[in-house]
Amino acid sequence: MSGYDILLTGGTVVDGTDPGSPGPNGSAGDGGTGVGPRRADVGIRDGRIVAVGDLGADVSARTVLDVTGRYVLPGFVDSHVHADAVLTRPDVQEAMLRQGVTSVVLGQDGLSFAPGSAETVAYVARYFAAVDGTPPPELAAGCTVAQLLDFYDRRTPVNVSYLVPLGTVRHEVLGPDDHPAGDRLPELVRLVEQGLDEGAVGVSTGLEYVPGVFADFDELATLCRVAAAVGVPYVSHLRSYDGGHAPGMVEARDLGRTTGVPIHVSHLRGRAEPLLAHLADCAADGVDATFDVYPHIYGNTILAMKALPPQVQAGGVEATLRRLADPAVRAELRANWFPRVSTDLAPAILGYVAGRTFRWAEGRTLAQACAESGLDLPDLLCDLLLDSDLAVGAIIPAPGGDESDLRAMLRDDRHVGCSDAIYLGGHPHPRGWGAFARFLGHHTRELGDWTWPQAAWHLAGHPARRFQLTDRGRLAEGAVADVVVVDPERVGDRATYDHPRQLADGVDDVLVAGELVLTGGELTGATPGRALRRGEAGR
Repeated sequence: MSGYDILLTGGTVVDGTDPGSPGPNGSAGDGGTGVGPRRADVGIRDGRIVAVGDLGADVSARTVLDVTGRYVLPGFVDSHVHADAVLTRPDVQEAMLRQGVTSVVLGQDGLSFAPGSAETVAYVARYFAAVDGTPPPELAAGCTVAQLLDFYDRRTPVNVSYLVPLGTVRHEVLGPDDHPAGDRLPELVRLVEQGLDEGAVGVSTGLEYVPGVFADFDELATLCRVAAAVGVPYVSHLRSYDGGHAPGMVEARDLGRTTGVPIHVSHLRGRAEPLLAHLADCAADGVDATFDVYPHIYGNTILAMKALPPQVQAGGVEATLRRLADPAVRAELRANWFPRVSTDLAPAILGYVAGRTFRWAEGRTLAQACAESGLDLPDLLCDLLLDSDLAVGAIIPAPGGDESDLRAMLRDDRHVGCSDAIYLGGHPHPRGWGAFARFLGHHTRELGDWTWPQAAWHLAGHPARRFQLTDRGRLAEGAVADVVVVDPERVGDRATYDHPRQLADGVDDVLVAGELVLTGGELTGATPGRALRRGEAGR
């Protein structure tokens, strides 16, 4: 008789291995195991999977879950999410777990809280207030990557990995101004080396945000060589996604070709034909390239980045506010800048407005806010940003592309799943509450863009491999027992642009490291989530 801590019986196992890899008999498309989804029991002991198969009736376990009629998958990895300041909130944990997300990759878009002094953390907290929010008190005084990972360890039900954000590194050394790194480049290198030594699983850039926008190719190449030396990816919010063609992909490809660093492109969305052509160019140049995409057409970002030219944002928040209050600068923007961006901005939905004067506009488009306020778009934008200390988040149509383009990108083998969730504001983007459920319900069950083995690979196996999350992303003997139980007929998203905080359906039971963190659709209060450090075996 075998004894388990937890036994899942009667379910259909979808193991998370690569559906395109050869199985034991050399065949492809069988999940790399010789079989596809299969009826199997899963036995868990001491936080790990110790048996998968027909375990028979003569077994014992402290807890038995009958999951007949449901699919058992490895816990999903959200490869791009902005939960750095909010992951300790139970509502955020519930939103993730109700979609099967058990691990997250933080430090996105080149801006987060480590490695940084109190001054740098304060800058990120202020500039990125509508994205990352206010840092926990334990991190606000400044922290290293090691200290940040220690903060998350066993504090939440969700595992945390982290990218060294190169915008944070740049601010720590050079501040928010527009000037080259010059002879201070070795200081940036040392901070990146330290962050990777302390367990970061890659580096990230936000090349449309301040101060990352001021980094030139040589600076990026030098820092990419540090990442390449330890085999971790360069994860980039590109310098430009304009028109859905993502011209910034050329820079990313050249960085990969020049330095040998694997590249991973954040939220690569737009027109599928040119985007896939960029990826083909990477392959032709020997560049190891992957990307993430969330299953929505609208994006979400800070309004200032889209509404203002980089030179107006140089020097940080105070400098930007001074310029916006200057009648001469506003006149110049009205004449020569706002006419270029007004068409794209008018349909943007205001998701987060920090200032009281315009808080009523959350949930409205900028066009609607103009009509209700009596202001034209240039005055509304300047007044709104001034009143909110720039802390305004906007839900904006992605550049070019429609659902057919999105579906083509999802079907590409280089894709990994993400939500790019932002959990702040009175009217946030629905992707934080529904992206992964939408992958399963809409794109797998309804549209057939993925088979269930492909879904498990795109959402668990592939991101775990890409970010070296050891012993996670698969259901196999010896793997860490991050496990999701999915009702394949019921799973789906309920969050909409009108009602964004609706929890997903179809995921009621989730385990992290062999502990139930969600049961019957309710949080258990357990916090077994670990800090997942580069080079460490899964725990």
